[in-house]
Amino acid sequence: MKNKRFTETQIFSILKEGESGAVIVPELCRKHGVSPSTYYKWKSKYGGMESSDLAKMKSLEEENRQLKKLFADVSLQNMALKDVIEKKL
Repeated sequence: MKNKRFTETQIFSILKEGESGAVIVPELCRKHGVSPSTYYKWKSKYGGMESSDLAKMKSLEEENRQLKKLFADVSLQNMALKDVIEKKL
């Protein structure tokens, strides 16, 4: 997996700085060392969020990861049971 250069809280602070309007986007990107396309990708993903929304999103992503793992385990058990039943018949 690719390492991320910025944490989500850093991204959130950069976006807040851009939304304040004190600095134009190209200067802001130059200051933080990101490309404007990256800034706009972040804006489309995190734009309009509050810090509480960011925490909720993280918890939902973790819950989703756990549910996917649980589903994979149950599916594997189901396939194994089907194999056992087919061999008995």
